[in-house]
Amino acid sequence: MFFRKRLSKSNEQQIDMQRIPHHIAIIMDGNGRWAKAKGLPRIAGHQRGMDVVKTMTIAASDLGVKVLTLYAFSTENWKRPDNEVQFLMKLPGRFFDTFVPELIENNVRVEVMGYTDQLPVGTQKAVQAAVEQTAKNTGMVLNFALNYGARAEIITGVQQIAEQVLAGQIKPDQITEQTMATHLMTASLGEYGDPELLIRTSGEERVSNFLLWQLAYSEFVFLTKHWPEMDADELKRAILIYQNRHRRFGGLAENKSDKE
Repeated sequence: MFFRKRLSKSNEQQIDMQRIPHHIAIIMDGNGRWAKAKGLPRIAGHQRGMDVVKTMTIAASDLGVKVLTLYAFSTENWKRPDNEVQFLMKLPGRFFDTFVPELIENNVRVEVMGYTDQLPVGTQKAVQAAVEQTAKNTGMVLNFALNYGARAEIITGVQQIAEQVLAGQIKPDQITEQTMATHLMTASLGEYGDPELLIRTSGEERVSNFLLWQLAYSEFVFLTKHWPEMDADELKRAILIYQNRHRRFGGLAENKSDKE
């Protein structure tokens, strides 16, 4: 089964539906810049960005993606103006109030990773309610990184392992990559913990303290469009770019030209 996507007026390529990345992570960048370009306040960009999350979630689910992780709020975002932070903290409630029924209809399960205990109580309740209401869904996982920072995540994981060492539960030379993976916030995702594809919008080309361990062998696709301009076609375009890459994981690609 193939999905046709027109990349240009003269060139039509195909998405291979058998090679859709299982886990896609997205840094949703450019809400403020989109708003500024239109002469709107920054919060208007975040409002529009919330609507795009709904569109992209359904699009990813329809394509057969197993996990969609969205960088919603970083541990560094607290540095933004107070009125903007307060608006962002109210967004989860507004988002889930209107979107949970559609998530249930599409069999999408909500998960959240990050230091959620540091969020306002109202935000915590909205997030927890969405997790509970979709807990029985068995389709795609919509995983929000909320008050998340990868360096803090790694430090927390190392501290947990250190406590096990001190308790005599594990020896230092028994610590492996799998040990570390089970102490990261993506542990609950199991085999889909590491994204195959990272997408960042708005033309920026950095990972901004996002999934530093998990992105070790991910393919990066940087798009110039701001997040509020994204739609299902842009997601498919990013997937097509991913499918045109050769993932070698440090080795050599085994194809005919390599063997000759």
